[in-house]
Amino acid sequence: MSAAVTTVLGTSVPPFTPHAISVSLPTWKDNVGYEEGEKRVIDAMVIGYPRFFIHLSIRKLASICEQKFGVNGEKCLLCPTKRVAEECRAFMLSRSAEAGTTIPIRLVQFVVCPEDKQANGSSQNGANCVELHIVLFPADRFPLAKQFWQHAGKGISSRLAERALSILPDDIVHESSPPPLHAVRPMKLMNRHYSRSASIPKSPTMSAPPSPVIPSEEPDTIGADESTYLEERYGRNLPVEAAAAAKRAMRRRIAGVLVNDDHHDAHAGSNDVEIGPSSRGVSDVTEHDVFLYPTGMAAIWSAHQLALGTRPSAKSVCFGFPYADTLKVLEKWGPGCHFYGHGLDSDLDSLAELLEKEALTSSSPPVLALFTEFPSNPLLRSPDLVRLRALADKYDFLIVVDETLANFVNVELLPYADIVVSSLSKVFSGDANVMGGSLVLNPKCRHYPELKTYMAANFEDCYFDEDAIYMERNSRNFRKRIYAINENTEALCDFLRARSLADGASAPCAIKDVYYPKWSTPENYERCRIKAATSDHERDGGYGGLFSLTFTTKAASHAFFDALPCNKGPSLGTNFTLASPYVVLAHYAELDWVEQFGVDPGLVRISVGLEDRVTLLSAFNKALKAAEDAVRSSEVKQ
Repeated sequence: MSAAVTTVLGTSVPPFTPHAISVSLPTWKDNVGYEEGEKRVIDAMVIGYPRFFIHLSIRKLASICEQKFGVNGEKCLLCPTKRVAEECRAFMLSRSAEAGTTIPIRLVQFVVCPEDKQANGSSQNGANCVELHIVLFPADRFPLAKQFWQHAGKGISSRLAERALSILPDDIVHESSPPPLHAVRPMKLMNRHYSRSASIPKSPTMSAPPSPVIPSEEPDTIGADESTYLEERYGRNLPVEAAAAAKRAMRRRIAGVLVNDDHHDAHAGSNDVEIGPSSRGVSDVTEHDVFLYPTGMAAIWSAHQLALGTRPSAKSVCFGFPYADTLKVLEKWGPGCHFYGHGLDSDLDSLAELLEKEALTSSSPPVLALFTEFPSNPLLRSPDLVRLRALADKYDFLIVVDETLANFVNVELLPYADIVVSSLSKVFSGDANVMGGSLVLNPKCRHYPELKTYMAANFEDCYFDEDAIYMERNSRNFRKRIYAINENTEALCDFLRARSLADGASAPCAIKDVYYPKWSTPENYERCRIKAATSDHERDGGYGGLFSLTFTTKAASHAFFDALPCNKGPSLGTNFTLASPYVVLAHYAELDWVEQFGVDPGLVRISVGLEDRVTLLSAFNKALKAAEDAVRSSEVKQ
């Protein structure tokens, strides 16, 4: 499967993908315009990252629900279950109470069934009912509701919305139109919280972008029914009725218990498949220790709720500079958070001092849980998990590790963690057409019994079946893709670092540094990297598919990004190379502040794909020459 490069602002990445999870922002100026709400950019967008941009199908369905159930111009948020709707209401009430206000919030259950459409002269044999839980509130409180949608990651998926629209009576669907795009600007909040045997997909091209296409309201020419038919007809997807088996296959894949996973294809969820000890570094892990979620953030949010529900109340710790929403979750739910933004040994020393001091004044554990990424996004720093585990054992708190960037093909993190979370939307999927997340419990950890008991009583499967079907299909060749992406990324990073100040390159030097686990806190990464010679794994783990570049001048940074002939937009872990001015997108309202943690506003983050390596090197050489030309030009002007 290949993905062409799109240079059309606001269209889906990959192109012509109705449920794409990235959007084309091809120039530095476009990314700034997105953050500033520039009309030129916002009006061009027909899709976006699902937690920040409400999909057109969801907007249309929400508009129908508002017309049917709303009063006095109420807006709504659509949730997949009653519990999620109640969690949304509780969040909104709590945050508004802190601000000294109250909000009238209503919950409505709406069940859409095929007979609703049949009663209007149309038939949808075989379709299942769709249950929606609608959170209604005054229109001016929509920004607060968006926070729940973004941070908790548990709103309905676009596929669920399309299923509901497909079985609603035609007259209702056709009468309702979604509000104009500028009325629902992508969900970017002003980020001030810190300061407070499948084969590998064929190589896509990077050098010949397609002719520009005028974006339309519908970004794909293939209808939902036709798309589902094609996926099932040619054996790529299981039928939707097999969703339970698809989820079981993914849980086994993530647990590392499938023997010869590459040869199971669509049968990994069957009852007669061969199961063995886990390859995750803790042999006792089973599929029953793995829990699936609709997004990676939902897994992180749920890990925090799990900690809050099983351990004595205390602040959490966020160790290292994290993905932005992780810290928001720790701050906005529960007692708060201690933030150690560098994630280096000096922060470990400070954390140890805090723990010792807090332990002297209370008989309860000094902190609730420590959340960290391995490695971190976007600086690719890896924490010292050995020392963190020792502190957790001494002071009795949980460790939650986000393994999204490294992934369990490359590293063994579970031995050091109580809980491991991951965004399956990234390289586990690779195709950038579906969201998902996972949470894994370590059966060897001290608090496993109470964690497992809590999950047995409280876990709710709200992962939409059709999304699970797509995710399972995408993940079948996960390991093969990881190894290919590892090799591509290391070759690119070696090439770029040789032309950087960090490696002593001579003028005109455009690259300041290359952030990549091979050079960023390498001793901590190597301690967890899988070595075939000392484990049961057939191959060594690599350094993952993500790296970041900083530049010697702002002009060089912009020139490199604009000249790089690859897809550009949010997300990472795609089978195709994807670039982003990450700091602009994640921290635009706090650029001065993030610099104190070594996060350069001109940083460019690269997620490497499966393209031919020669093509990749040529593409990056082209962009590097543009950056070096920008350096020369600035020197002449001086």
